[in-house]
Amino acid sequence: MSHAPTKKNRLTLYILIAMMAGLCLGYILNRHFAGADPAVRDKFLDYFSLLADIFLRLIKMIVGPLVFTTLVVGVARQGNIAAVGRIGGKTMLWFIGGSFVSLFLGMVLVNFFHPGAAMHLPIPVADTASATQASLSLRDFITHIFPTSLFDALAKNEILQVVVFSLFFGVATAALGDKAAIVIRAMDAIAHVILKMTGYIMNFAPVAVFGAMTVVIAKQGLGILGTYSQFIGEFYIGLFILLAILLLAAYVFIKKKVFSLLRHIKEPAIIAFSTNSSEAAFPKLMVELERFGCDEKVVSFVLPLGYSFNLAGSMMYMTFASLFIAQSYGIHLDMGTQVSMLLVLMLTSKGIAGVPRASLVVVAGTLATFHIPEAGLALLLGIDPLLDMGRASMNVIGNSVATAVVCEWEDALNK
Repeated sequence: MSHAPTKKNRLTLYILIAMMAGLCLGYILNRHFAGADPAVRDKFLDYFSLLADIFLRLIKMIVGPLVFTTLVVGVARQGNIAAVGRIGGKTMLWFIGGSFVSLFLGMVLVNFFHPGAAMHLPIPVADTASATQASLSLRDFITHIFPTSLFDALAKNEILQVVVFSLFFGVATAALGDKAAIVIRAMDAIAHVILKMTGYIMNFAPVAVFGAMTVVIAKQGLGILGTYSQFIGEFYIGLFILLAILLLAAYVFIKKKVFSLLRHIKEPAIIAFSTNSSEAAFPKLMVELERFGCDEKVVSFVLPLGYSFNLAGSMMYMTFASLFIAQSYGIHLDMGTQVSMLLVLMLTSKGIAGVPRASLVVVAGTLATFHIPEAGLALLLGIDPLLDMGRASMNVIGNSVATAVVCEWEDALNK
């Protein structure tokens, strides 16, 4: 267990080094190609774009299978929510409300700040036609939810359709009980294999960051960094607003105990921040919540569920990032389409906890669903470690609040 955070820290360090190297090379190339024919410059930079493009294709390669296997296992193991009893119902009610608030906050803030408006990026040729179809009618959206074939949905990376099939498959598997135990074990094994693949793929992230940063700076100049710093600052403002909302909600239910809760979860939150991983804080968080006074049975039920269904920081980032990329390409999404995107993210953000850079995986699927150029994901690769630190710590705080509130509802809070 002890080597995982170190490994993750090393990857983060490599990503930051690659980002700086790309920045320096991009600046040199920007000066070199000043006044030159843009076509010549772009042809040369295509070799650097290739690095990011390969990484993005590898990410897309595992999105569908990962969502399918993890969601089936998650649903099948929980079984029927009604059968789980009172705690399951109350927990899911809190998670659904929390998910909506986090996603809605991200949507409101990105519309208020418009961090991508200054980017003025041209839409890649391959995406020009699809970008004009960004608005989905309500009928199209509802029809599009339901797959005609699982294999067709997987082949086209239609993540929402994969989610729908997974939910049906998971519930049916749970209903069969012992007969389907072998299916759950098989799906769980496949999910772990894909998670291992994801770890391998993330090792290519520094190379992709280097290529992406070189291209962006070579084409846009150092002025683009002002937009990045603005994006990071505005995202952290959003996280502080989300923190205030979470603590206010906690105070409504557990009153002054919220201050004691903060003292107990301080160390797990710092672990999550410093390692970029809310999963790294999980064992310590479980211990601290029990020390705080939460009943052990409630903690062991709510907290693992929360790590799949209640990642507050990550969910706020998903709407923020997806709409930022749309703004960067000058793609206007009407409010109905944005609400549709929020509903899509309510589903696609579930069930892939534990995936390195899980938010990027979900955003990739969302961009494809709404015909936004997926190349825009490369804009976020370089700064993602800085954003991931805040996301991870907010995920820990959100799940701590959820566990404490459910304990209070169940009269299972001792202090």
